[in-house]
Amino acid sequence: MNLGLLQNQKPLFPHFTNTPLSIPSQFFTYHHYKTPNFTGGKSFVLRAQNSCSKSELIRDSMDLKKEVCELNKNLYEEIEPYATGFLKVSDVHTIFWEQSGNPSGHPVVFLHGGPGGGTSPSNRRFFDPEFYQINLFDQRGAGKSTPHACLEENTTWDLIKDIEKLREHLQIPEWQVFGGSWGSTLALAYSQSHPDKVTGIVLRGIFLLRKKEIDWFYEGGAAAIFPDAWEPFRDLIPENERDCFVKAYHKRLNSDDLNTQYEAARAWTKWEMMTAHLQPNEETIKRGDNDDFSLAFARIENHYFVNKGFFSTDSYLLDNIEKIKHINAVIVQGRYDCCCPMMSAWDLHKAWPEADFKVVPDAGHSANESGIAAELVAANEKLKNIIRTK
Repeated sequence: MNLGLLQNQKPLFPHFTNTPLSIPSQFFTYHHYKTPNFTGGKSFVLRAQNSCSKSELIRDSMDLKKEVCELNKNLYEEIEPYATGFLKVSDVHTIFWEQSGNPSGHPVVFLHGGPGGGTSPSNRRFFDPEFYQINLFDQRGAGKSTPHACLEENTTWDLIKDIEKLREHLQIPEWQVFGGSWGSTLALAYSQSHPDKVTGIVLRGIFLLRKKEIDWFYEGGAAAIFPDAWEPFRDLIPENERDCFVKAYHKRLNSDDLNTQYEAARAWTKWEMMTAHLQPNEETIKRGDNDDFSLAFARIENHYFVNKGFFSTDSYLLDNIEKIKHINAVIVQGRYDCCCPMMSAWDLHKAWPEADFKVVPDAGHSANESGIAAELVAANEKLKNIIRTK
């Protein structure tokens, strides 16, 4: 067998094609598997006997597929959910959930940003609906979950419990975890708490909720790049309270006066929406005018930041990375992300070199930027191929 050529005659390793390689046939065994997608397709996996571990075989198979064909990077078509519902997760909170894609497919859970951002129909488009069972839910106080914008019993650890309650409610043994921005924070925290329930991880716009990250975005760092967007955010706060904008906004977002809450929520949300894209996106910016969305987004986000993400240490997520190093993962980061600057993704990459690290050179923060979206789709395709070869 000439390893340099496939049936379509495209060279897999072009620099070897002039030198046929002879390898004893007994070195290889062929295993015949059904792929887990509902189409009933089959694939053959070439394995070397006694030459490497299962994890190495999976990585080798992944590398082989990279050479053979280009991964899809196009968003999938819009789809509708086939199931929706509400799950009461505490005496206070009820969360909204939905399922779309293939009911018998490989489960993936989407963790939205904010916290407080909620999900949207476009979130389904990152996943192959023929392969994945796509699970979305609105975190406590966000989106369609109730009570709206509620801060009571709303911590990172409450959300992690909710993810487990939802998994059990939907009778899912284990699932792939996908999260961007705050969703990357929650994805890491959940995966570190329940690594045995996680089949793969895709992260975008890395946010480790460290003090230097909060200070960068809310205390004047990003203002050097977006001074026009910063000034309305700054000017809502009197000069004598500008030593800590997060605390000053916390006071207003928790005011007894609802109009004061709305005013602060609009300013907080618009600041983030105006900085979320490399190029200004008017549709995103307009979300800051929606009082219903802004109140949940700003109140819950500020609540988590005042409380340092409810983590015991500033470097909690990095300190616990060993718990998930064995899980296949992809990290996607926009080079010019001003909301969650690349320093955090770089620190995570150094702590977790086993994970694939993709830097999009012409993108900011939003998952909806074309380069970011393309790499997120490709990341799910990579994990899909790994699952199919198991």
